[in-house]
Formats: sequence, C-alpha cells, structure tokens
Amino acid sequence: MQFFIPMKIPTVTHQEKQVHVVNGKPIFYEPADLKQARADLTDYLAQYAPKKPLKGPVELVVKFCFPLVTGSYDGQYKTTKPDCDNLVKLLQDVMNKLNYFEDDRLVVSLIAQKFWAKIPGLFISLEKVEKVES
Repeated sequence: MQFFIPMKIPTVTHQEKQVHVVNGKPIFYEPADLKQARADLTDYLAQYAPKKPLKGPVELVVKFCFPLVTGSYDGQYKTTKPDCDNLVKLLQDVMNKLNYFEDDRLVVSLIAQKFWAKIPGLFISLEKVEKVES
C-alpha cells in the first residue's frame, strides 16, 4: 500500500514528552501540542488504515514533505530539525494503534526522508517483506 496525504507535518515529536514528580515518583505526560499532533496524525491516517493489519515483517518508507521556505526548492533535502528518527517514532506509534501492522517491532526495514516541497504532506509506502529462502 502507498499513499500521499497533503497536510502540515507536525514538528512536535515523541521526544517532547514531559515529566513531573508527584510524591517522589516521576509521572510522564504529553504536552498539549504533542497530544494534538498525535490526534491530527490519527485523523489523517485512519482513512487509509487497512481492514486487517499486515502480518509478519514489513518495510516502511516515509517521506516527510515540509512547506518551502525562502532559499529552498521543491525536492531539496531538509537538513534542519526535527530529526527524522523523532518524526518516525510518533508516526509508527499512530500506525500501530490504527493496526497498519501487527506491531511496530515488525518494521524490519525503515526508510525515512524529509524534504522541502511545493505540496507539503506525508508519503507512506508499507509493504510486507517476503521471506527469502536460502
């Protein structure tokens, strides 16, 4: 399966969880902007969610397309924050919750890229990895 969702890519990442201490115990929580980013991704991705999760190992290709800024051009790699790995964590969590795959531990191949683009959005390709017999 593959699809493109025209959207504004959330720049808040899973790494931005917060912690506070209550009675000497750390309590982790998501700030409001992270909760909103998770909700937005869930809304966008829900319409493409498969009826049944892909079983077994899968390859996930993700292209984060950010709106052009002065000095950038369509298709140019984005070398500024947020980091690809931080963007992917939130995305995989949402895809896991929406049953794109049985579990995100089964993503055995991951290609994540970020670009400047005329049309901002998120490209996703998800395919089952066929077992290679020796």
